[in-house]
Amino acid sequence: FFSVFFVCIMLSRLAGVGKSGSLNSIRSFCTYASREEKGSSFAAQHIHPSLARLLSSPIKGGKGSYLELEDGRKLLDYTTGIGVVNTGHCHPRIVKAAQEQVANIIHCQGYMGFSRPMINLLDRLVEIMPSDSLDSFFFSNSGSEAVENATRLAKVATGRPNIIVMDGSFHGRTYATASMTNSKYVYRSGHHPVMGGISVTQFPYCYHCNSKDKSNECCCMSDAHHIQEIFKKHSPPTDVAAIMLEPVLGEGGYVVPPKEYLQSLRKICDEHGILLILDEVQSGFGRTGKWFAVEHFDVEPDILIMAKGIASGFPLSAIASKRSLMQKQIPGSVGGTYGGNAVACAAAVATIDVIREEKLLDNSIERGEQLREGLSVLKDLDVSIDIRGLGSMNAIEFSNVPAGITSKITAACIEKGLILLTTSAYETIRFIPPLNTTKEEIDECVSIFVDVTRDVLKNNK
Repeated sequence: FFSVFFVCIMLSRLAGVGKSGSLNSIRSFCTYASREEKGSSFAAQHIHPSLARLLSSPIKGGKGSYLELEDGRKLLDYTTGIGVVNTGHCHPRIVKAAQEQVANIIHCQGYMGFSRPMINLLDRLVEIMPSDSLDSFFFSNSGSEAVENATRLAKVATGRPNIIVMDGSFHGRTYATASMTNSKYVYRSGHHPVMGGISVTQFPYCYHCNSKDKSNECCCMSDAHHIQEIFKKHSPPTDVAAIMLEPVLGEGGYVVPPKEYLQSLRKICDEHGILLILDEVQSGFGRTGKWFAVEHFDVEPDILIMAKGIASGFPLSAIASKRSLMQKQIPGSVGGTYGGNAVACAAAVATIDVIREEKLLDNSIERGEQLREGLSVLKDLDVSIDIRGLGSMNAIEFSNVPAGITSKITAACIEKGLILLTTSAYETIRFIPPLNTTKEEIDECVSIFVDVTRDVLKNNK
């Protein structure tokens, strides 16, 4: 800052007092330069204080699997903006699509008419839906908005008041979505009383299963019998509009349920006229090696929620459902200013094309298998670990370790050039690489993580 200040003083003296044009130019330069000197410490004084961050240096840019910081460091980013930039940072085709659209039209509110990018996106979404019945869409900006709109649709379409959600679920931080979130208490802290009409049931978390006999391959929760308890104790099925869940828990720990569990939920919903809502905000768009995680379970949802990876970093979300359901919402009851923004839709079109044409679904599966195999060398540790996941949505959980150990591991990984995130109420670390990450980058991740984990555990016994 002082070097910039000194230069500005010298330039002012050289320009002369009477030359107002020169002085104005110098003042503009000095104002710009001083602003560019401000860093993370300045920003931290003015951003909401509850917003935490991992990196001390401002982020300068990103390419592919790597972030570049203003302090010169280059980090392997296996967070992808929490599962957002599935095509990697600044994929050239996404950048080109967005740049071209910005030069054409940035925003045209949906009430005025369809933008060409929205039409093109609808065409592609219809092609990749996990069910032909999901033929109609509503666009919004964030995952939380999409979840709220899915909830409203379910209540209007069924005329019922209640929603069943899962323990360990994450659906957002707005008032309604935080009321349905159960991965950590902090998301609902200070919000009580929470929104009514919500019942919470168990999610099959096999690593924490209390069953005495784990030799049977069939999960003890495969029949979803806990839903029947909800019906008996809290809400009769005739009052339940929907059962909402993430097919793979996100913030709850990247937990993969048995296929039979989701199939049992589908059967229960069909028996009682309940809608099945699948929240694929974090698991969609190739994250698990399929367009949507539900495709691993041979189940069709009534409402599908999507966001994050849909547009490679541009704010866009959507819900998909049957047209017959959406027709039950009266005109004017849904909408939004920015939903389906033209630039975001153009980026989403390019994202789908890149995932398809660069065969990123296949790469997601292959790199995920490579990662899990690489992490398996840690099974010789004297602590219990669980390595789990589908495609490139993977996690490792530690048991019988000091509280907070995973935060120490991720902090040490940053020092070695790797960014990872913890997740869930347990000691869990998740791996969210871009779908086009390479074999060499996975090897780099595994090498850093294994060495750091051994060191941290050794020094924190």
